[in-house]
Amino acid sequence: MSDLTKTVSIVAPFFNEGENVDHFQRGLASLLDRLPGIVFEVICVDDGSSDDTLARLIALARRDSRFKVIELSRNFGKEAALTAGIDHATGDAVIPIDADLQDPPDMIPHMIEAWRNGAEVVLARRSDRSVDPVMKQQTAAWFYRIHNRLSTLKLPENVGDFRLMDRIVVDALKSLTEQQRFMKGLFAWVGFKTVTLDYQ
Repeated sequence: MSDLTKTVSIVAPFFNEGENVDHFQRGLASLLDRLPGIVFEVICVDDGSSDDTLARLIALARRDSRFKVIELSRNFGKEAALTAGIDHATGDAVIPIDADLQDPPDMIPHMIEAWRNGAEVVLARRSDRSVDPVMKQQTAAWFYRIHNRLSTLKLPENVGDFRLMDRIVVDALKSLTEQQRFMKGLFAWVGFKTVTLDYQ
C-alpha cells in the first residue's frame, strides 16, 4: 500500500434486515470499486437478528473479502451495534451508514474529498425532508428544538449518524467510557474540525 493510499471503514448495523443485504451490497459495490487511492472495509454488525440477516451477511463476506461481519450475542440496540462496529474499524476514516441506505452512498466520495482537504469530521445534512411523512418531519424538528434548548451541547439539525470521522476522532470516541451511549451526542461532544455537506 503506497503512502498516498487511505483506508476507509464503512460501519452498518443490521437488525432483521435479511432482505436488505443484497441491496446494501449492490448500493456500495460500484462505489468501492471506483475511488482511486482508497481501500475500503465494510463492517456489518448483526444486532441479534432473528431472521436470516446473519447468514446472508456471512455469505456476502465469503463472496467479497471487503465485507466483515460482527455478530452480537443478542439485540443490544443500534447505539451499541454502532459502537461495536466503530470499535472494530481499522480505517484512517470511518463512515457509519444505515443498512437500508436511506442516506445516499453517492455522498461518500464528496465526504472523502472534504476529508482529504483537511476536515476531521464531515457531516451529511439533509436539506429537504419533504419526502418524509408529516409526523416524522414534526418529531424530528421537535427533537432538535427541545434538545438544543435544554442542553449546552448543541446537535446539528437534520444530521444523523451518516458522517465521516478521521481516525483521531474515532480514537477520541473510543476513549469515552459511557455505557448508555447516545451516539449523536458523543459525536458532537468530541468536536474537531468539521465540515457540513448538504444533500437532498
